[in-house]
Amino acid sequence: MSAESDLAELKRGADEILVEAELLEKLKKDRPLRIKAGFDPTAPDLHLGHTVLINKLRQFQDRGHEVMFLIGDFTGMIGDPTGKNVTRKPLTRDQVIDNARTYEHQIFKILDPEKTLVMFNSSWMNEMDAADMIQLAARHTVARMLERDDFHKRYRSNQPIAIHEFLYPLIQGYDSVAMKADVELGGTDQKFNLLVGRELQRDMGQDPQVIMTMPILEGLDGVQKMSKSLDNYVGIEDAPDEMFGKLMSISDELMWRYFELLSFRPLAEIERLRREMEKGRNPRDIKFELGEELVARFHSRHEAEKAKKAFVERFQKGALPDDLPEKPLSAEGAEGLPIAQVLKQAGLTPSTSEAYRMIKQGAVKVDGQRIEDRGLELPVGSEQVVQVGKRRIARVTIQ
Repeated sequence: MSAESDLAELKRGADEILVEAELLEKLKKDRPLRIKAGFDPTAPDLHLGHTVLINKLRQFQDRGHEVMFLIGDFTGMIGDPTGKNVTRKPLTRDQVIDNARTYEHQIFKILDPEKTLVMFNSSWMNEMDAADMIQLAARHTVARMLERDDFHKRYRSNQPIAIHEFLYPLIQGYDSVAMKADVELGGTDQKFNLLVGRELQRDMGQDPQVIMTMPILEGLDGVQKMSKSLDNYVGIEDAPDEMFGKLMSISDELMWRYFELLSFRPLAEIERLRREMEKGRNPRDIKFELGEELVARFHSRHEAEKAKKAFVERFQKGALPDDLPEKPLSAEGAEGLPIAQVLKQAGLTPSTSEAYRMIKQGAVKVDGQRIEDRGLELPVGSEQVVQVGKRRIARVTIQ
């Protein structure tokens, strides 16, 4: 393939490329490019939101480029301040190492282990002494740091900014110098940090890396970013049935976003599926294809087929799950419990505001009946099956 056609496919789903003309020139070089993406091991599990970047790494890998998967075991102990309005609590060395071990296992469900270089930024940062760190810090100004939106907001509102937080983007940028990166991938929220790497490379005599930012994937609710803490995530180590069921719960509109950012299908094929839906094909059947593809990627084709069959039998034929969770809820002396509180206390929505939103969308059912009344209360002593979407379901008892 030509450099131009490679670029067209690599741009798929990307939010921004700085600078696109430079990337084209790099692709024309007669050598594999060094492609960097870094992940701080702040939690042990990866979800589909993380794989947006990893999928892009695989695209570069399939075109013969050298993928460098950086585990930020050093930066993880600082804590990325991006998007935070308070100083993050640093992780201990043991926490970082435990999480990093799980990353290596999970990423190879997407990347080719024979063509992936796994690196740890502690390998060069631990070699730095105090004088080296001071010299690195001297290459950036406080004024430049305060141009960052999150730092700027905290500074203007008199919220504390710890000195070590300024070190994070510097060290992330220095990683690009140490790795001699040609291209660095990151989420849109990482743009400032990625630019620091580009500036440090230029300052230290290297050809500056091209930056490619990728969108932040929305979670199952279609509103907030995918996050385990918001319980709107699909973990790449979720069981096949659970993964398939979660994917079937997304809206028809969100389905196309997932196809664009998570599917390995060619864009032309995705467009064909979109036209088929516009001509009357059931979007559920198209969602089946997305669910099967992703379950097969992280498990197997056989498990994907089993998960689809189980979903059809369980939900389309009206059967309830065998392992339906039981949720005893307290009305705290009242005669009943408002439906929004039911959903929140049962763990079916992360908040009452999200519960109201799901009711408005017609996604809430009680004993199979769609609920439209936000003021509905379930009486004390009642036992009912409450459902949000197609996957979140529980048998609640109001006490």
